[in-house]
Amino acid sequence: MSDLAGNSKAGVRAGTVVPVAELAQRPGIRECLEWFTRERRWINEKHLELCRVAAPTFFEQRRAEWMAELFRSLGWTAKLDRAGNVVATLTGSEDGPFVALTAHLDTVLAPRSEEEITVGGDGRYAGPGVSDNGSGLAALIAIARAVKSFPVLENLAQRLVLIANVGEEGEGNLSGMRYLCRQSPLGTKVRRFVVLDGPSTDHITCEALASRRYEISFTGPGGHSWSDYGIGNPVHALSRAVTLFTDFRSNGGPRASFNFGTIEGGISINSIPTHARAKLDIRSEDPRRIDEMTVMLSSAMERALEIENSRATGGRVAAKIREVGSRPGGSLPETAPIVSYVKAVDHHLSIRSHLDCASTDANIPLSLGLQAISIGAGGQGGGAHTPSEWYHPEGREIGLKRILLTLGLLLREPDGE
Repeated sequence: MSDLAGNSKAGVRAGTVVPVAELAQRPGIRECLEWFTRERRWINEKHLELCRVAAPTFFEQRRAEWMAELFRSLGWTAKLDRAGNVVATLTGSEDGPFVALTAHLDTVLAPRSEEEITVGGDGRYAGPGVSDNGSGLAALIAIARAVKSFPVLENLAQRLVLIANVGEEGEGNLSGMRYLCRQSPLGTKVRRFVVLDGPSTDHITCEALASRRYEISFTGPGGHSWSDYGIGNPVHALSRAVTLFTDFRSNGGPRASFNFGTIEGGISINSIPTHARAKLDIRSEDPRRIDEMTVMLSSAMERALEIENSRATGGRVAAKIREVGSRPGGSLPETAPIVSYVKAVDHHLSIRSHLDCASTDANIPLSLGLQAISIGAGGQGGGAHTPSEWYHPEGREIGLKRILLTLGLLLREPDGE
């Protein structure tokens, strides 16, 4: 165990104050906290470089290779696992048990060229993925270099693993984290997960928001809009199903949401379509609400199919529903050590944060009963998942200090705890 250990684990469990102020003044730690400000320009440059390497979900390999090479250049042992995740450890620390610091590689939208990622005169970045999750990946890089810059940190970080994972967004369905926790040999060695997702430092996500995603589709024979008029129309049926579902009214209960994110079908304005489909995201703090809404979706599709076919004078339409994603729920109590540590750090840094429920990579370890949180990496951002996404590095240093001090508290725990 590192000489940075302060109070014993038992002391923390008993409710004693976590000695964050003492940790922050330790030689090496204090200098590193100052280093984040001194190396601001280098961190910003790496942030810009990584965002210019496109990484849409399912096509993260080029960015993964870029990250692995950068980790190696900083003195880490880095490799891509079978899922495509980048896993970096210090030489000689392959046995664990580990604390994992992770950030997802993929973006919802991707730049068509490097020039699409821009920097304004005020230092604001603009373009796909600059905030979600360029900020998280930049923090991962900053921590990697900081650890190798101070011997006391390198000693402390023998049980730290850095992971840039695939498949967090959209239909990636948390595939990278699923592999890490359920199939990878590394999974059994990780005791704590700190997930970096987006910039904001105002939250501590310790409750996993469950979700389910569906593709609903209608098919028919298709035909000419005039000569074949009267046969079943898949677009008409799909539109009615969407309307029927959105018209359902809940009787209250736990918070839930739904979103038809894509809808498509047909080939021309004067052709009766042969197909139409939509994709739906359903989320709730209570998995039972998701089950209820899934039943509502099936009922809406059945009713839409019945109405369209009752109106048809010719070919009939058929319908199908397919699950394309499922994110499990889970939660930690406010008294869990990892939550207590972050709250103590936030108090020390005068960060006003709140406990939060959201859907992130932390869903997987939380669903397995492991200690995991998701936090922001610092700075300011907005417009995530849209073409107008932006990020400003002002305030990034406070996020990096928060990450480092939290890791310091986690890594001081006795091995295997």
